[in-house]
Amino acid sequence: MRLRNIPRADSVLNECKEVVKNGAEYRGRWREVFGNSNPVHIEIGMGKGQFLLTLAKQNPKINYIGIERYSSVLLRAVEKLQNDSEIPLSNIRFICMDARSVADVFAFGEINCIYLNFSDPWPKARHAPRRLTSREFLSRYHKLLASDGVIEFKTDNRLLFDFSVAEVNASSEFDLVGSTYDLHHDMEMNQGNIMTEYEEKFSALGNPIYKLIASPKDLH
Repeated sequence: MRLRNIPRADSVLNECKEVVKNGAEYRGRWREVFGNSNPVHIEIGMGKGQFLLTLAKQNPKINYIGIERYSSVLLRAVEKLQNDSEIPLSNIRFICMDARSVADVFAFGEINCIYLNFSDPWPKARHAPRRLTSREFLSRYHKLLASDGVIEFKTDNRLLFDFSVAEVNASSEFDLVGSTYDLHHDMEMNQGNIMTEYEEKFSALGNPIYKLIASPKDLH
């Protein structure tokens, strides 16, 4: 499905101080951007922002960065931020960029957690390397994560989830430390779960939600 272009998106993003215009300039210096030494968590493919904005509100001592490729989608997250005075503005930033460039924007060990929520499944076999849980992307994440960092991935797509579990298990860089095929009925894995817009929609239809957690092996 093609995304509807919103003409005002670029101008709104350019004027928003929480949108970082050239992330590569801050590689290795993100804690300086936030003005503290708190952990840095990123969401890749953040969509309309409900998940990350909720986390930012609940955890003021964690710095959050939302990455979204499409300006018209990121616009929705920015508007949510601007319309909710309860959200702490100091611990959240956004970047409009392609996920393949994450290693250009974040330095070795700079990230403590990577969230991947309801990512594009890229169903054709030849497009497998584009999936955000492919070994190609796992290698990128391995360079960014701190030694005690984690990847948390959620989806309602069983084929993508099975692929993701297999990719983690086949990786020489990550261990699969947790997984469930029915998140909302798994008391341990669902503890503290924040639902995304997609998660609410799919759950309402009765679809099970799948989740895995992966951690890096001996890093760097």
